Amino acid sequence: MKRLVDFMAALAGLLLLWPLILLLMLLVRLFLGSPIFFKQLRPGRGGHVFQIIKFRTMLNAKSAEGRMLPDEERLTRFGRSLRSTSLDELPELWNVLRGDMSLVGPRPLLLNYLDCYTADQARRHEVRPGITGLAQVNGRNALNWPDKFALDVWYVDNRSLWLDLRILVATVLQVFGRRGISSEGHATMPEFTGSTDAGDSIR
Repeated sequence: MKRLVDFMAALAGLLLLWPLILLLMLLVRLFLGSPIFFKQLRPGRGGHVFQIIKFRTMLNAKSAEGRMLPDEERLTRFGRSLRSTSLDELPELWNVLRGDMSLVGPRPLLLNYLDCYTADQARRHEVRPGITGLAQVNGRNALNWPDKFALDVWYVDNRSLWLDLRILVATVLQVFGRRGISSEGHATMPEFTGSTDAGDSIR
């Protein structure tokens, strides 16, 4: 049932929002250049690797040595606006349509984090990752890693369509309130380095 709801909602979203998506594509091209989309391999349900797709929010600026500049130097005002409104996440509806993701679930993180999880934290991969999730409506980037993973696992154990609906409604309210967009002292999010990384936060 959840997969059917995800598919129908993602299809409806893409059909209804295509003018906005097209406009955002043009704006990203104008303000940030090419490529328009940010694509990256992420682990999904059961650790299955898929390619997530989002709108770019950063410049590809590099230092004189050829190294990518820090996030805070590459994130433009336009990029911050996309992030604060979560409009950069709209292309993930395609991931939902394909079955890589769900509307609601633990956010898909980086591949190199897989070796850093405890056995309990790794249970977040028992379900499809989501565009939004329980952690995103309970602090988002203001959460530390252990608290975020605890919410992910709680969702896995207590998931239901009713809970998903409550999270979706809370997500809309959070987006309008623009809360928890970035962690303190970081433009985006610091890296997770292990299960004891209690002071770090997440997007």
